[in-house]
Amino acid sequence: MKKLLLILYVLVFSTNLSAQSLIGAWQMITTDESGREIKNVVIFSEKHQVATWYDLKTGEFISCNGGGWSQDGNVLTETVEFDTKTPERVGTEVSFEIQFADNEWSVVDGVTWSRIDDGNPGVLSGAWLITSRMRSGQMQTISTDRSRKTMKILSGTRFQWIAYDTESKEFKGTGGGTYTTTKGKYTEKIEFFSRDISRVGASLEFDFELKLGDWVHSGKTSKGDPLYEFWSPR
Repeated sequence: MKKLLLILYVLVFSTNLSAQSLIGAWQMITTDESGREIKNVVIFSEKHQVATWYDLKTGEFISCNGGGWSQDGNVLTETVEFDTKTPERVGTEVSFEIQFADNEWSVVDGVTWSRIDDGNPGVLSGAWLITSRMRSGQMQTISTDRSRKTMKILSGTRFQWIAYDTESKEFKGTGGGTYTTTKGKYTEKIEFFSRDISRVGASLEFDFELKLGDWVHSGKTSKGDPLYEFWSPR
């Protein structure tokens, strides 16, 4: 009987932990003073996260921030690597209390996000840094130790790339939306693009494969230029 109770306790405890995991994608839709609907999407990988706000109808980019994160009980701590609205926060840590309820999480006495996915089914779910790319027919190595970074962070269904510099605190650009991976094809549908709103709504298909843990990404850019890149897990 005691053994059965112990098994039941472990099963319930494990299920509860899984239900309370932040890993995956979350969304919140609000209305600003002018009446436009603003979509906020937050993506959590195992160690990194990004939160982005954009116009729900037009895809106009508004702001984003993110970096590393950790959780201790109900306290979420973020290490800020980029912040378009308040770049002076880069390099700082911010902690706040959170709480879970079903498929939602919220800041205590604050706003609430609803789950989009739990990190599935995308095989590329996680955070990635670009480590090499083809330039003029030659592969160019890109150090992950430099302050200038280009990161991609994916949940099970959402993707986002972010380019930034942790030393200068300068934000370079971002874009994101939904993605699928089917039979060696990685397809993005763009919902926001900070550099060019005309790209919103476009679908881009690339070839992809995993080699020794790295993501090999090839095809053509949104401008039609040839693309061949290696991304390494972060």
